[in-house]
Amino acid sequence: MSEAVSLHILDREYTVGCADGESDSLLAAARLLDEKMREVRNGNRMASIDRIAILAALDIAHEFQQVSRTHAARDNALETAISRLTQRLDDVLAASHLA
Repeated sequence: MSEAVSLHILDREYTVGCADGESDSLLAAARLLDEKMREVRNGNRMASIDRIAILAALDIAHEFQQVSRTHAARDNALETAISRLTQRLDDVLAASHLA
């Protein structure tokens, strides 16, 4: 199922469909986009709505990439730590079977 959600972005209203239960997330995304677009517009009052949208999207995409890289590095560190712990556990279990 889907539901219609009314979004307000840069003083304009948009009605979009989203999956049931996803409206809160969509509204939060719209608030983020609205905030970014307002920041861009405040920096350059003469910019067209298209340019404002592209620059805001670019800013959000850049932030997303930074967060993704941070999460990937953290995931790699966790995988390494788990691997080391698993190896230690295997070594201890192997030594206890020999004793």
